[in-house]
Amino acid sequence: MNSLNHLVTDEASRLDALQQLQLLDTAPNDAFDRITRMAAQLFQLPIAAVSLTDVDRQWFKSKVGVEHAAIPRLKAPCATVAQSGQLVAVPDLLEDDYFRDSVLADSGIRFYLGAPLTTKAGHCLGAMCVLGTEPRTVTEAERATLLDLAAMVMAQIELQHALGRIDPLSGLPNRNQFVSDMRDLGIVKVEGEPQLAALVSLASPEQLNDAMRVMGSAWLDDTVRAAVPALRRLAGDGKVYHVGTTQFAFFAPLGASLVSFSSTLLAWLGERFPTGQAGFLTSATVGLVRFAVSQDAPLDVLRNLHSAAHDARDTESGLRVFSAEQDALYRRRFWLIGELGRALTQPDELHLAFQPKVSLTDGACLGVEALLRWNHPQAGAIGPAEFIPIIETTSLARATTEWVLAAALRQLAAWHAGGVALQVAVNVSAVNLEEPDFCERVLAGLARHALPAACLALELTESALMRKPKAAHDTMRRLTAAGVKIAIDDFGTGYSSLAYLQDMSADVVKIDQSFVRGMANDERTLALVTTMIKLSHDLGHRVVAEGVESAEVAQLLRAAGCDEAQGYHYARPMAPAALAQWLEQRELS
Repeated sequence: MNSLNHLVTDEASRLDALQQLQLLDTAPNDAFDRITRMAAQLFQLPIAAVSLTDVDRQWFKSKVGVEHAAIPRLKAPCATVAQSGQLVAVPDLLEDDYFRDSVLADSGIRFYLGAPLTTKAGHCLGAMCVLGTEPRTVTEAERATLLDLAAMVMAQIELQHALGRIDPLSGLPNRNQFVSDMRDLGIVKVEGEPQLAALVSLASPEQLNDAMRVMGSAWLDDTVRAAVPALRRLAGDGKVYHVGTTQFAFFAPLGASLVSFSSTLLAWLGERFPTGQAGFLTSATVGLVRFAVSQDAPLDVLRNLHSAAHDARDTESGLRVFSAEQDALYRRRFWLIGELGRALTQPDELHLAFQPKVSLTDGACLGVEALLRWNHPQAGAIGPAEFIPIIETTSLARATTEWVLAAALRQLAAWHAGGVALQVAVNVSAVNLEEPDFCERVLAGLARHALPAACLALELTESALMRKPKAAHDTMRRLTAAGVKIAIDDFGTGYSSLAYLQDMSADVVKIDQSFVRGMANDERTLALVTTMIKLSHDLGHRVVAEGVESAEVAQLLRAAGCDEAQGYHYARPMAPAALAQWLEQRELS
């Protein structure tokens, strides 16, 4: 099965390479026709062709002695050449077990000789072939001649394709040429030899968008052209490649060390002055990558260069050497995004755990917070601290909240049917507050399970509310008007202000655990939490303290007038069955 998958992947890559060259179904070309005519004359045969192997056909880019433009790929000798990447000789098609009932044999062809048309990347596009109507043996000299003619065809293909390897704006070689030249390093350097490459980014995507909105595309054109001379000086005798809108890559000069190359680039960054009306809107960064000749794939090196240049925006110098450790974190994040999207469609990977919220007055459990948990089939349990922040920055936010809300309402309905009157709190992201139908979807879910609106609380962070304040506050007002409870989560860590608190349509304020955990050991923190509680009460909000892990902290909160507490001192997040046992034990005690 692995071998089959490998063949399928190779064929897909081969077809992709063929499509990128844009040769199929193009007009005849005199340069190819001259080679084809030469082949027919050298071999003294009536038929010669440059045959490209498509998905289901052999298409002739050039042909002599052939009227039709293509034949079926099935049992075509050229397809065998494309699949094997080797020269194929068939002295007599009628005597060959495989080809005797082929289209060519049925049309009177007896002899076939085809040489592979192979790209520098190793993809065989098809064959340079000669055919005859009489059986014929092949000499070694003839094999060599046809291989030379095939090389001439490929040189012509590469030459024509090179027209698509120069960026029309900067006049510099583009990304395709960078990939090709990096592969060719193995010709002049020893395999495995360490080499350095740099990528200069003239602006971040955000800076580029801002400047374009003000100055237009003419500014971008001028910026790119103005940067080219300095970049060429940085590259020394080497090429500069235009690999992105405002990104340029080049290899380190011969003999340059990481220290000397970095120093040169840092000096350039330090000497570079903003130019033009929008010059101060952008800032350049440089990414550096070390790679091994003929061992590291060009596209991987280019990806690493982009990553390093992006990370350089977080440095004071504007330069960053690629870090494999940091790259692993980014790749992990990308993997998590894809896997979480898949997990949302699976029946048993995601589940909810419920953490009780306890009254500090009488110890009663007034409600629970629904917390998403993920058990990956291969990676095992993935902590919420790792995947929850990713959800809030991607398009997964809507689907994830929908999943959590549906699961929480199902459980809430089951509890109410069993006589357990609990309120369930569900965390909501900033993206959800901006969805025009969010309020309707929440209320429809409650109605579907015949649940009163007050049994559901939605927890929102301050930062989520401040991203688009008007939309967030409108959504909050509609939800509270319908009876849904609103809680401000992680209070004190965002954009707290008196005016902000006064305008909130919220019922509950949850004090962040970073304040609560320090209360017992820091009088200033205790005073701050006490003030938060009093202020929230004065504005009509109930107060819940998160992260309560000791009886001492619980007592301090009780003395400060806090209404409810949540944390490991009372219970860890639990499955519904475990929560039922916990509730039963508290009733007995």
